[in-house]
Amino acid sequence: MSKDIRIKKGLDIKLVGIAEKNTTDVSLSGVYAIKPTDFHGVTPKLIVKEGVNVKAGEALFYSKSDERLLFSSPVSGKVVELIRGARRKVLAIKIAADTTQEYKQFETKDAAKMSAEEVKNYLFAAGCWPFIKQRPYDVIANPNQAPKSIFVSAYASAPLAADLDYILAGKEAELQAALTAVSKLTEGIVHVSVGANSNSPLSKINGVELHKVFGPHPSGNVGTQISKIDPINKGEVVWFVTPQDLVIIGELLLTGKFNASRTVALTGSKFNNPQYVTAIAGANIADVVANNLENDNTRIISGNVLSGVEVKEDGYLGYYDNQITAIPEGNDYELFGWTKPVFNKISTSRALTFSWLNPKKMFNLNTNTNGEHRAFVVTGSYEKVFPLDIYPMQLLKAFMYKDLDEMEALGGYEVAPEDFALTEFICVSKQPHQKIIREGLDLMREELG
Repeated sequence: MSKDIRIKKGLDIKLVGIAEKNTTDVSLSGVYAIKPTDFHGVTPKLIVKEGVNVKAGEALFYSKSDERLLFSSPVSGKVVELIRGARRKVLAIKIAADTTQEYKQFETKDAAKMSAEEVKNYLFAAGCWPFIKQRPYDVIANPNQAPKSIFVSAYASAPLAADLDYILAGKEAELQAALTAVSKLTEGIVHVSVGANSNSPLSKINGVELHKVFGPHPSGNVGTQISKIDPINKGEVVWFVTPQDLVIIGELLLTGKFNASRTVALTGSKFNNPQYVTAIAGANIADVVANNLENDNTRIISGNVLSGVEVKEDGYLGYYDNQITAIPEGNDYELFGWTKPVFNKISTSRALTFSWLNPKKMFNLNTNTNGEHRAFVVTGSYEKVFPLDIYPMQLLKAFMYKDLDEMEALGGYEVAPEDFALTEFICVSKQPHQKIIREGLDLMREELG
């Protein structure tokens, strides 16, 4: 029996370039990179040196704050470069992949017979613990604090998001094994959310509480689901895992191999053939988009257009990302752009904008913000797209002037940067909401623990 989640506040941004449901394999040759910056809040301590050979699943570095948190190589090959920044900060570890992959062999396990401590130690050893993240603070889960519940969102509502029903098809065994193991880590409930009309493999998993999600984006965000099902109070912790990361954990349990491959959606109007590809975490963007990308004035994003990270073609796929978006760069000047009627852009306002007349229309938007940074004014528009039971404007301002008491009282423990992606999209003041939230959460974590 499922429990429905109905979201009314939000905004679906319908863009040109939805991935067609066919999948192409990407060549294993090339260089892969693991970036410690993908793991927010982690200070890396290197285990490997340049020139050494590693197997897939072999640890590259660990967290300075907890030596049990290992971060594994997604491929076997030779460590060709350690890129450092200011004060010798490790920015990336580059690995030239072998043509034939060699895996570090771990024990296969029956998750049903494992204790919570055995599951933890197993995930630590294989470098799979970083797949488990937590709220508050939206960082890798603290293994020393038990969560009151665990969440899995198998409904992606972000613009052009990968169809999780499609990419998870045939992975029932891996998902069941992973969720059986992960459920041992909490005394609470494992909540799994799927789309209202979904045919997800996760809807057939045993030992979880199933929820069907209705409504516009951000209904698929795990933060929205947590707020509707099991809200976070001070001192409480909730963990969450993405479905594709569950597949990696499940395959590890069933085969003993750390296989970091994932199905990636190539989306956006700048792809000649938007489609799915099978790639490995940390893959070179040029290899993934080869012979498919229009390079003329293009913005490439690892992730979705609202919360993804801009990358160059010689950059690398984010460790947690299952989507690459390519849209036109918005560096052109639009004469009298703010004084004339607008038909080709999305807007929540009806002042000379007409996207509301055709809600099913697909738009080819660029990255132009249509304005510059300006005074942060009260408009009342954020509440229309923000479904959490929080005052978004007040919380943003508390985060800006760093009042810890107000940050706590207004709901700082419940939010993550992605929860404010839509408010940033419609912001007439052009404020960087996600950056404000990220910096505020870091301060709360440092000062309040």
